[in-house]
Amino acid sequence: MTAPRRVWPLFSSLLTPVLLWCAYPGGGEIWQLLFVALIPFLHALPLMSGRRALVCGFLVGVLHYLLVLYWITTVVGRYGGLPLPITIMALVLLASFMASYTAIFAVLARAMLVRASLLASLLVIPAIWIGLDWLKSWLFSGFPWMDIGYALAGEPLLIQSADVFGHSGLSYLLVLINVLLVLVIYNLRYLRAVLPLVVLVGVLAGGAGFYSVERWDEVSARLTDPNTPKTVMGIVQGNIDQSEKWSKDNQQRTTDIYIENSLRLRTDEGAAKRPELVVWPETALPYYPQTYQDIGTLIGFVESRQMAVLTGAPWFELRDRATRDIRYFNSAQLVQPGIGFSDYYHKSHLVPFGEYVPMKRFLPFLEPLVESVGDFSAGQVEEPMVWNESRIGVLICFESIFADIGRAWVKSGANVLVNLTNDAWYGKSSAPHHSMAMTVFRAVETRRSVVRAANTGISGFIDPRGQVDEPSAIFTLWAHAEEVALLEGETVFVRWGYFFAPVCLILGVLIGGLYAGLPSGRIRQGRDYVIRG
Repeated sequence: MTAPRRVWPLFSSLLTPVLLWCAYPGGGEIWQLLFVALIPFLHALPLMSGRRALVCGFLVGVLHYLLVLYWITTVVGRYGGLPLPITIMALVLLASFMASYTAIFAVLARAMLVRASLLASLLVIPAIWIGLDWLKSWLFSGFPWMDIGYALAGEPLLIQSADVFGHSGLSYLLVLINVLLVLVIYNLRYLRAVLPLVVLVGVLAGGAGFYSVERWDEVSARLTDPNTPKTVMGIVQGNIDQSEKWSKDNQQRTTDIYIENSLRLRTDEGAAKRPELVVWPETALPYYPQTYQDIGTLIGFVESRQMAVLTGAPWFELRDRATRDIRYFNSAQLVQPGIGFSDYYHKSHLVPFGEYVPMKRFLPFLEPLVESVGDFSAGQVEEPMVWNESRIGVLICFESIFADIGRAWVKSGANVLVNLTNDAWYGKSSAPHHSMAMTVFRAVETRRSVVRAANTGISGFIDPRGQVDEPSAIFTLWAHAEEVALLEGETVFVRWGYFFAPVCLILGVLIGGLYAGLPSGRIRQGRDYVIRG
């Protein structure tokens, strides 16, 4: 193979990250591209050696994550206080780490395309992709940012099957369609061989579509049923500048902004719905309530209006006075009339290098990343907070991107989920759009309403179908109240469907690894119509 022909597949595969960016929320938002975005990458793999496929997968992954995670520079640079060279290095290192999964996928997918049967390639390659996505969500604390299925969040009618296998099931179907099209391209001269695969994928996609329509109608009927328990909740998006948020001079003014806008939800003559509970974002109280001298303002507001407030706030617990053992938490606090601070949840999945520094004894130069908010300890999911008929499971910040946390709250009895977040860290980037998209899937997977309060947006009410009602714009002051359905029961995903992704990992990597270990050979289209070596 000549040099240009050897290099061309590598360059053409880089079209895949561009197509994905054009399909993703906050990018081009042309979601239809998801059905073809992986074709340049997958098509290139059989045309190169295993070593080149490894390099190709790594480069595709690096470009993809540079486009998806560019906002990291704002987080660690502007707000983390790190100099520009370290900021850029942090982005490149993170993108490179994430790209290692894409590199592994490329090697295993190439082996399947070159050596396995058409049917095995069709079914196993998506399993490899999903399995590595799941591993990425678990290994080294996990960072499952914008798996491919999440990009369908803006089309709720298409994602109702997420209550069976979660967002991973939708990701599998998208990759499956991309693999099918590549197999068709490689076997245009033998279309009879791939026709059964087309029928199989058509049945699977059609089945998923039919199920989605049926479930949409079924859940819609439950939402409109007068016997379905409902409550009215409010959200206040304070739009507090991150660079000024922790200033002592602005602490009371910040609290006043939230109180004033909560009051507006209750007193506006034009307001059709008056909330029983108002939700404020992550660390809406930019101080420790136990030691804040003016905390009576908040307590007095709750008492006078007989309305509960669920707010984010830093919290501390004195474990041992003698040894000065004090634990700090990023928490959600429920403030009730007549009681005050009555219930809490301490964030269980902390952000590495944002809320704590792993192995900080060996990485002292990263300490500035946590100086502004403290070095937090992790809590755990236990019993939901209770207010009237609401049993509230709380997702703080990026906990909403982990399906297992939402599932754990439902298993513990939550009938509504609340996501408190501060997306101001991301600046005016695609990240708030990504964060909202991932949160939408928590609603569908668990069939729970999700109330999302973000400091600077995107805030909104997500119903159990994944439909977002009038979401806020980013970086605007916003307050809104809506009736929220309190559904019960456990979905297939909550009970056992969450096993789908780890099973994909085991089977996909095992089968792909077996084929990768076979003797290499040239690609040919054999008389049995199989691309193999």
